[in-house]
Amino acid sequence: MRLDEFDYNLPPDLIAQTPVEPRDASRLLVLHRGRDYIEHRHFYNLPDYLREGDVLVLNETRVLPARLWGRRAGTGARIEVLLLTRRDRDTWEALVRPARRVPLGTEIIFGRGELKARVTAVSGDGGRVLEFTYQEGSFEALLDRLGEMPLPPYIKAKPEEPGRYQTVYARVDGSAAAPTAGLHFTPRLLEQLRDQGVQIIYLLLHVGLGTFRPVKVENIEEHHMHAEYYEVTPEAATAINAARARGGRVVAVGTTVVRTLETVATGEGLIRPGKGWTDIFIYPGYRFKAVDCLITNFHLPKSTLIMLVSAFAGREKILAAYRTAIAEGYRFFSFGDAMLIL
Repeated sequence: MRLDEFDYNLPPDLIAQTPVEPRDASRLLVLHRGRDYIEHRHFYNLPDYLREGDVLVLNETRVLPARLWGRRAGTGARIEVLLLTRRDRDTWEALVRPARRVPLGTEIIFGRGELKARVTAVSGDGGRVLEFTYQEGSFEALLDRLGEMPLPPYIKAKPEEPGRYQTVYARVDGSAAAPTAGLHFTPRLLEQLRDQGVQIIYLLLHVGLGTFRPVKVENIEEHHMHAEYYEVTPEAATAINAARARGGRVVAVGTTVVRTLETVATGEGLIRPGKGWTDIFIYPGYRFKAVDCLITNFHLPKSTLIMLVSAFAGREKILAAYRTAIAEGYRFFSFGDAMLIL
């Protein structure tokens, strides 16, 4: 398939710059795949569409304050570092800007020198492997003090509350970006779903480089996804399999949950526990094995994310839904509104 088949025109004023309050007051476009039918609701109406026996699957990853500002040793040149994937305790894959100032062997100094990094490997598109050193404390404590939340480039202002770019159930540090479909949930809404018999299950996928890498090939089948770390516990796998056996639906919250479940599912749709790295790339023609319904945000044109939702609902239906959302003034991207695909 061609890359331009996943393009659409979005008025810039529909790119959400700030989140709505409360979280579940965002709008919700409900797309019924089988009936070619769209409803316009709010996220707090989600319980109207889920039923007893369904299982809601959430990604409990937590976004790190992964943007660091440093200076190159010797010249003092300002360097931006975005941490992406942890290789071991003090070694990270990262993006650096401007990349031309950061060749192999470069030392970068952060803060007053309490944290330093040396470039041990170089890859294209600004990719670097950094080995960090420090004298006191832990890396996590230094990162909390020196780092910033890595908001997407289309968001021009920092949110007043830094935690607003985290889900309310975020627990495990490791992501370079938020699994944004989950930003709409409140503790009260989750409790309401539990009370009506919806089982809530957590898995883990740390969002990494693939979120920032644009598709540059015209034939999308030639695109390669960057691997991201996932974990599915035996307890989570057992609960999801039991729910499906009872006739419940698996409702995935976000594309990260879809990619994780489809990575670990057998051909018959059984979920296997495990941990590892996935580079699964889902685009139209893919046969889904484990996901019945999807909650997702509105995604960038020509992105792997709009390709995934197009695979789930059909490209023409998704693009038609996006045109409707634009006409109705929905807010797009990370801090924007949501879509429920049934």
